[in-house]
Amino acid sequence: MAGSRQMGFSLLELLVALFVVVLVTSLVSLNIGSGGQDIEAEARVRNLGEVAAYALDEAQLTGRDYGLLLQRDVVDRETVYSYEWRERLPVGWRLPETGKDVFAPQVLPAGFELQLELENAPIEDLSLVESEDEEATPQVVFYASGEVTAGAIDIRSEDDGELLWRIEWDLLGRFKLLPRGEEVELD
Repeated sequence: MAGSRQMGFSLLELLVALFVVVLVTSLVSLNIGSGGQDIEAEARVRNLGEVAAYALDEAQLTGRDYGLLLQRDVVDRETVYSYEWRERLPVGWRLPETGKDVFAPQVLPAGFELQLELENAPIEDLSLVESEDEEATPQVVFYASGEVTAGAIDIRSEDDGELLWRIEWDLLGRFKLLPRGEEVELD
C-alpha cells in the first residue's frame, strides 16, 4: 500500500469551488434585487385588474356602485401613486364596508407614475387626487348595472417615461393587462 494515494480535495480546489458558489450567488442576488421593484409593480397591476373584476361583480350583486380612486402623494420628496376602492352609499363615496381585505389600499413602489385616460374626457381634466381627501369622488365607477367608466391607465417609469404596463377596459368592464402596452400573443 505504499503506492496508494489518498483521495480527496486539496485546499486550493475547495477555495476555487467556494469562490464559484459565492460568485453565482452574488449574480443571482443582483438580478433578483434589481427586478424586485418591477415584480412588485407587476403584482400591483395584476391585483388592480383582479379586484376591478371583483368590484364589478360585487356592484351587480349588491346593487351598489363601486369606484376606483387613483391618488398621487409626495413622500420624502418622491411622488408615490396609490389607489383605493370606494363604495357609493346614501351619504356619498366611502371606503367599502365589506371585503376590506380585497379592497385594501395599494401603493405603487417609488419610481413609477400613473397616467389615467377616460373615454370622452380631456386628459388635462383627469387629475389624480391627493391622498388626504376623504370625500374624493372616484375617477372610475363600476355601476350596479354592470357598466364601467371606460378608459385606461398607463404605468410608466418615472426616470425615462417608458411604458411598462397599460391597463385597458371597456364599457362592459373587460380588463386587459398589457405589458409594455402590447397584447401578449398566446401560442
